[in-house]
Amino acid sequence: MGRFIIKDAKIVNGNQIFEGDVLINDTRIEKIDGQINIDYVDEVDADGLYLIPGVIDDQVHFREPGLTHKADIASESRAAVAGGTTSFMEMPNTKPQSTTQEKLQAKYSIADMVSPANYSFFMGATNDNLEEVLRTNPKDVCGVKIFMGSSTGNMLVDNEATLDQIFSNVEMLIATHCEDEESIRKNLEIAKEKYGTDIPFSEHPIIRDDKVCYLSSSKAIELAKKHDTRLHILHISTEKELSLFTNDLPLKKKRITAEVCVHHLYFNNSYYPSLGSKVKCNPAIKSAQDQSALLDALLDDRLDIIATDHAPHTIREKSGEYLQAPSGLPLVQHGLLIMLDFYKKGKISLEQIVRKMCHAPADCFCIKDRGYIKEGYYADLVLLDLDKSTSISKDNILYKCNWSPLEGLNLPGQIKKTYVNGSLVYNDGKVISNAVGKRLKFKK
Repeated sequence: MGRFIIKDAKIVNGNQIFEGDVLINDTRIEKIDGQINIDYVDEVDADGLYLIPGVIDDQVHFREPGLTHKADIASESRAAVAGGTTSFMEMPNTKPQSTTQEKLQAKYSIADMVSPANYSFFMGATNDNLEEVLRTNPKDVCGVKIFMGSSTGNMLVDNEATLDQIFSNVEMLIATHCEDEESIRKNLEIAKEKYGTDIPFSEHPIIRDDKVCYLSSSKAIELAKKHDTRLHILHISTEKELSLFTNDLPLKKKRITAEVCVHHLYFNNSYYPSLGSKVKCNPAIKSAQDQSALLDALLDDRLDIIATDHAPHTIREKSGEYLQAPSGLPLVQHGLLIMLDFYKKGKISLEQIVRKMCHAPADCFCIKDRGYIKEGYYADLVLLDLDKSTSISKDNILYKCNWSPLEGLNLPGQIKKTYVNGSLVYNDGKVISNAVGKRLKFKK
């Protein structure tokens, strides 16, 4: 905290890259210019480094309360800032689930004390808590989460009348997990008849196929259009669903938006034989054709945001057979590095990465004063060295579960420094234990 200048950075912001200095005063950016010279002010030499806004991850599972043997808010927020993520939005499927205002507030109270990253927590919808959902304050809660398909920590909302009531009454953003539960059950029964209990993990994208996703996503969009609901569909995974989204409006004017996750961009079904349960997630990682189509839709703005859906489980839990191994991958520390791999391969520009991981989440959720390098905005900033690379191993994984499907890989780029609200929280491989994160506020 205090007043300091980041000097001679290659600043990536607003679809352009330019060299300049950034003056930080306490928690905010005071000035951006080609050259800033002020006596008696500390300077950070960023020569040769890229400065980007902190990543905003709109979908993570940090497992606290109740599942802290897998992860907790302290451990996973530390992993987040080590990966350049300065703000996160966490899901309600904990134990207890965040389905009352009291339980939701309990998470904020924990984050207030331990999180080096900024935070928000989704209010969870169920088949019978509409009254509690409607008490949610849209100015300091990111949205309402509906599981329109079961996943880890079953919060399935499958009552048609309830769904109609939620979509017609909730004025804030609704985020949905979309998979058709009836279709999943039918496909699973077919797999059991064929394999018994020894179902190979390669069956996962068949059990949770593109029809499963399309049926549910199209239902959510039908409800949103019927009631003019602000809808955000999480983790799109299929080419088939892309026909549901358009790019004919700027993001800020869209009422229906969509997210793609780094694992659906990076992996495809060819990884199941080697990684098995380590790439089992919901919705499933699917074909190379789906993978390619998702990247195309991201680049042409049918898909709006890149997230991780960080979802840790212990390696012991993941070591079970198909029917026992839970779905989910730990990714928040490495999401930005994955996208830098795409950049190094010429598949996406730095400007596009920043737009989809920093600007778009801020615009989509109407977050106040974050997501951009702008004067007056909070100083959530990341310094990157794109001339170096990062080897992923258990020695440098900060997830509490201590594993990653990326282990053994060498990804391009190094995250050198991460600032949250003007405070240095990560520096050259070390997290600085400052709980300086703030509760995200929204322009509603």
